[in-house]
Formats: sequence, structure tokens, C-alpha cells
Amino acid sequence: MTTKRATIQAAAKLAVFHHALVGAAEEMGEALKRSAYSPNIKERQDYSCALFDAKGRLLAQAAHLPVHLGSMPASVSAVLATMNLAEGEVAVVNDPFAGGTHLPDITLVAPVFAAGRLIGYTANRAHHADIGGAAPGSMSPQTDLIAEGLVIPPMLLRNARGVQTQAFAMILANTRTPMERAGDLNAQVAACDRGGQRLAQVVSRAPAEFADLAKAQIDYSRAVMQGNLAGLAPGVYRAQEVLEDDGAGTRDIAIALTLSVSRRHLRFDFTGSAPQVRGGVNAVLAVTQSAAFYAALCFCESLPPINHGCFECIEVIAHEGTVVNARRPAPVAGGNVETSQRLVDVCLAALSQAARGRAVAQSQGTMNNLTIGGARDDGSAFTYYETIAGGCGADARGPGASATHSHMTNTLNTPVEALEHAYPLRLEEYALREGSGGAGVQQGGEGVIRRVRALGHAQFGCLTERRRLQPRGINGGGDGASGENAWIRADGARQLLSAKCQGELAPGEALEIRTPGAGGCGGPR
Repeated sequence: MTTKRATIQAAAKLAVFHHALVGAAEEMGEALKRSAYSPNIKERQDYSCALFDAKGRLLAQAAHLPVHLGSMPASVSAVLATMNLAEGEVAVVNDPFAGGTHLPDITLVAPVFAAGRLIGYTANRAHHADIGGAAPGSMSPQTDLIAEGLVIPPMLLRNARGVQTQAFAMILANTRTPMERAGDLNAQVAACDRGGQRLAQVVSRAPAEFADLAKAQIDYSRAVMQGNLAGLAPGVYRAQEVLEDDGAGTRDIAIALTLSVSRRHLRFDFTGSAPQVRGGVNAVLAVTQSAAFYAALCFCESLPPINHGCFECIEVIAHEGTVVNARRPAPVAGGNVETSQRLVDVCLAALSQAARGRAVAQSQGTMNNLTIGGARDDGSAFTYYETIAGGCGADARGPGASATHSHMTNTLNTPVEALEHAYPLRLEEYALREGSGGAGVQQGGEGVIRRVRALGHAQFGCLTERRRLQPRGINGGGDGASGENAWIRADGARQLLSAKCQGELAPGEALEIRTPGAGGCGGPR
């Protein structure tokens, strides 16, 4: 009885420790959201927060964006490899080839000290609505990394005295919206500080036990993940998908996967995927790893506490110079948002073969990236960026959700009132795209229709997928409808646009995005 009681007490202590860390990460997110300037961060919540130990290993994360969180450890590693951060300092990085994802995602990393001893790091990543480059919003199709925006290697943003460095001024000097960027960067710094305060408080409750509890939590997560792997059928499974195009002339870009499953290990081998392309759909290794990690967690019957231990069981092989592990200076804006979704599709397809009866139809498979930028009547610049929801795939348990961000994104929409207050734009229609979900015993989720009209001259960019190929159903279920981008002239004439495009809007012209539905499950009724 004494041994059993001790086991229960140890488990309870570990659970309290885990939830305290997760609570600290969630509080970081609240601080960031409440103090940010841009609608993309304060309304859409396009950010993620996490805590790391003194070795840079993930300790805990908030329930934010999978594509951010799975790749954030690479940014922390890149910072620690080049910098020895002192108490009070904050580092900044967005370089996709130094742990980043794409240039608008700016990551801050700050050390946490207690009684003069380094105990860990806080980190957060937020998508900034403009980071320079050739087009407003820094997300339009480009063929060069430098054209996508400012590249920030690991460098100091705030020094130990709490003073902003020249890096802060450099970032503001290279964006169309410096006031908004300053507000968002300061919000990220505040989030790091808040997380550091909370982590220090956790340590103060049991300073002698902190290291042991952190190790025990990582060991526990590894054991839970390995227990989940034991429920998959060992073997080798293959799947393949294609990206429709890169926006620069290359079509049907292959993503190939060979998945090896053992009782204690998963290996995602992307050998056979297409070489990197000229357009901006190349993914860096951190994004490919993030998609594999996310897909593996989707198949966990018992979800482990998400930390470094979960991912020690997962190996990702992606050859350098391919679309899933691009070399500098490949453009990568779409790799984080579009290729990541296709990577999830191919990973889920392979994993479902090892977990028979647990397949899910394909979701919309795109983030429907839309950017619009220009000048207001007073001459000040604006940059609007949004990813747009669509259908989620059905499975045997039920229909897919409609009008929802799926898989690698976990953001919200920009509310109509916030959009029209912040920008010289008018949202004319926002509705379910009825009939876009695939038919079946369980129907695929519906996409949406979102039409935005410019009130003045503006530039736009669309970075989308699933405009030609449809999200597939399973077990006889129907495919979801593919998406559609349209340019609506002031006289009402409607012109279809390609999946990746950019152009200029005259006053009174509009863009209408019809997002894909999702696949259904089971023979149609």
C-alpha cells in the first residue's frame, strides 16, 4: 500500500508540474494577444508560445499553431548555437535556414534565471503582417528569398539592461508598417518576460526537484508515445501526394513518403520527393519535421504531454535540395503554409495504413493565404494578411467540421468589424460554401466564401492550393470541391485567378476566395 501511495503521489506531482508549465505557456500567449497591435496577432491569434529547459529541449507548449510549435525547437537550437544569452537579454531570428519557417514568422528567445542560475528559456513565434520584400504582406509568390522579405539571423533584440538594440531599429526600417511591427515585437518581448516570471515561480516551489521533474516528464512523454506506437501495425508503408504548382511554371510537384513503423520508433523518409523549385513552395527541414510530429500525435490514442520526449521516437529523413528540405536561397513563404498541409496529407495517408480503421478523409489542404496592401487616405501604409478557413475531412465517427482552420494552422478569422476598422477594405460576403463538402455517409466539411473589396488602390497576393485537385474522400466518400480565386472588377466582371498570383486592385475592385470543401467518408446516401 505504501508503494502504491508513493506511486500515486509521484504521478500527481508530475501532473501538477506539467500543467503549471503549460499554464505558463498559455499565459505567455494571453500577454502577447492582449498587447499586440496587428489584427493578425491580436484577433487571428497567429502566434505560438513554449518553454524550454537549460539545454534547449522543449518542456511544454501552449495549444497554439502546430506548424509553429513543431519547428520552434529548431529556432531555439539555432540561437543557442550562436549566442550565449545573459539574464535580461532577448534574441530574435526569422531565418528559415537557421531554424525558422518563413520570413514573416519572427521568433524571440529569452533565457530564464533563478538565483543567478540558468533554468531554461522562453520562446514565442508570431506572424508579422509585413517584413518587407517585393510585395506588401511579404507572402506573395516570389522566386527569391530576398524578394520575400528581410532575413534576420540569430541576433540580440534587447540587451541585459533592457534596452532595445540596433536590430530592433533595423527591422522597423525594413517594413512598410513600422509602428505596427514595433507594437507586435514589444508584445512578443512582454510575452517572453511573462513566461520567464512564471517559470521562475514554478522552480521556486521546488528548486531542488526541478531538474528531476523535468527529466521525469520527458521520460514519461517518451514512454506514452512508445505505448501509442505499439498500437500501430509494424511495417513499411508508402504514400505520395503532389503540390499543384509553384507559381513559377512547375506543376505536380511530388512529395513521396516511406514510413517505417516499429514498436518504439517511427521513421518518415521523404526520399523521392521533387527537387526544390523556383517558386516559393519549398519547405525547410523544420517545417517537414513539424508536419511529421503533428501527424504522429494525431494517431495517439493516449496523448502524451507534448515535450522533447514525444519526438525522440520520431526520425525524419529529407534530403537537402528537395522541396521538403530546401537549400538557401530558395523562396519558402508557401512551404510553411501550403507545403506543410500537403506533408500532413501524405503523413496521415501512410499512418492510416498502419492504424487500420482510423483513416480520415482529406481536409481542404491549404491555408488560402490572402494579402492586400497599400496606402490609406492619409498616406499611411497598411498590410492585411489572412489565412481563410475551409472544410475538414470526415471519418467513420462523424462528419467533417465546416469553415474551420485545419491541421498545421490553428488560427481564427479576422472579425468583420476589426478588418473594416483597421484597413480601407470592405468585407461584402462571408458565408458557407454550400455543397462544397464531399458526399458520404459522413459528409466532408464545407468551405467558405469570403469577398473583400478595396476602397482605394492596393496590391494583392494569393498563395493557395487545391485549386485544381480536390481533397479526397475515403471508403467510397466523395471528394471535396476544389477552391477558386476570383478578381471582381468595379463593373461586376468576374475573372478567375491562378492559385498563386499577385496584382493590383483599383478602387471598387474585389477579391473573392472560395475555399475547398473536404472529403466525405462512406458510400453516398
